[in-house]
Amino acid sequence: MARCVVVALLGPVGWTPPGIDPTRWRVALAEDVVDLLATLNEVDTAVAVTAEDRWLADAVVWPGTAVHEVPEPTVNAVFAALASDQQPARPAAGGRATASFGEDRAPALNGYDQAAVVAADAPDVPGLTLGKLLRPLASRPVAVAPVEGAGPGLLGVAARLPVPEWLPPLDLDTAVPADVRAGAPRPGDVAVTAGWRRLRGPADLATLDPAFEGWEATRALLSGSGHPG
Repeated sequence: MARCVVVALLGPVGWTPPGIDPTRWRVALAEDVVDLLATLNEVDTAVAVTAEDRWLADAVVWPGTAVHEVPEPTVNAVFAALASDQQPARPAAGGRATASFGEDRAPALNGYDQAAVVAADAPDVPGLTLGKLLRPLASRPVAVAPVEGAGPGLLGVAARLPVPEWLPPLDLDTAVPADVRAGAPRPGDVAVTAGWRRLRGPADLATLDPAFEGWEATRALLSGSGHPG
């Protein structure tokens, strides 16, 4: 069985609902995505942050979760960190005061056959959607999940390791599936999987379903601030 790691990229958040502290909003989003990753089966999970955002990783990860520090919050930087012997994963310094899940161990840095990088502002993304992002890697080298709604962006990118040399520089906030396909030897080398919303504006916020399970931290923050949630 292929060994896979799913990494939440805790990059900057470009929008915060009115009346909510931006730092608390960012923490809530990241906490919900990390909690969602913890429920995935048959994969290791990790987070990636820049050095200046290490505090965020320490605030939201589960004990033993690998934290990769990257020079910039991009997909390519995360893939490079996973491939580098010179940048070992460091467990979070304490993490949240919660019970550990599964095996009490940190994922190994090397030895992965597949990796996925996902955005941290999609607190209610279903685990099934992330599973669909990984599934095409059985037959294709790269898969991308677009963002639903208006504007560019990707929910996540998955690739077989080592990452193909033709993979272009990718920013989850600005890239679209066509950017990835443009660099591939054949368009069919890139699978486009099911998308999901990211909370990047009022229109995205309005699509949150209170009946949908998950996104507990985001829900609590919105409810406490008078927003629907």
